[in-house]
Amino acid sequence: MEMWQELTLTVSRQAEEIVSNLLIELGSQGVAIEDTADYLKEESPFGELVPEIEQSELIKITGYYPETQNLTLLSETLTEKLLELTAIEPVLANVTVTSQALKEEDWAENWKKYYEPARISHDLTIVPSWTEYEPRSSFEKIIKLDPGMAFGTGTHPTTKMSLFALEQVLRGGETVIDVGTGSGVLSIASILLGAKEVYAYDLDDVAVRVAKENISLNPGMENVHVATGDLLRGVTQKADVIVANILADILVHLTDDAFQLVEKEGYLILSGIIADKLEMVLSKALSSGFFLETHLIQGEWNALVLKKTDDISGVIGG
Repeated sequence: MEMWQELTLTVSRQAEEIVSNLLIELGSQGVAIEDTADYLKEESPFGELVPEIEQSELIKITGYYPETQNLTLLSETLTEKLLELTAIEPVLANVTVTSQALKEEDWAENWKKYYEPARISHDLTIVPSWTEYEPRSSFEKIIKLDPGMAFGTGTHPTTKMSLFALEQVLRGGETVIDVGTGSGVLSIASILLGAKEVYAYDLDDVAVRVAKENISLNPGMENVHVATGDLLRGVTQKADVIVANILADILVHLTDDAFQLVEKEGYLILSGIIADKLEMVLSKALSSGFFLETHLIQGEWNALVLKKTDDISGVIGG
């Protein structure tokens, strides 16, 4: 049975985005956040009663790492980086770190503690596969997910902005390529928003399996094709839209290939960009031939909607 390692940090609430990003940069396959503020109301937005919880200004952020990763070395590296950040971000002071080993199926079960239906936008609501939920209107589109061990449940700012961007550019009948599909949430959303066909790739075999399972939970997904792939290397399929929600240092390696694959007047959506990596990613995308149409910001995170066009009148700076 494959084992995973759980690394939990207790930090101030203001440090949520910084610490979550740090865990992912160090190789976490996902993060779970336990925040007592989630229980401030007696009733959730979805009509469910929630327990009374003693409130705290501290939250717990858990990252998940494969058993092959040296957790001792990881903890040392994490501690060093936190010390560096504490000098400029006092909210990180008094961090405590704990760890434990857990079986693969326990990892997936742990997600269920923190994962509830989430209305992401006017049209899109993400619902755990084990939860009963009725749409509130005829416009509401439901994405059923069991995230398993893949990062990208729709609740993280980078995924939310990717979904907003897809809503912005999809009009119906498009071919979409989803790079680093993770849980498959962006592929499912693309079909719900009118895409004709989706090709989804991920380098992680676990993510490929989880994406396929999630896609099977949602009706009408026959035209979503999931496969193992290293970014866009070896891909020859042309697309109207390419979306990639992965780390900034990886995004810069796909913009040249994306420009060759995107049809004229098509789009490249890049998300997962922390603030201090924004200029690097944007410069690389522009040098590949794209023009910036929309810049989305949520907290420290950024997403870019870039267009392949000869008519720059509708883009930023055009």
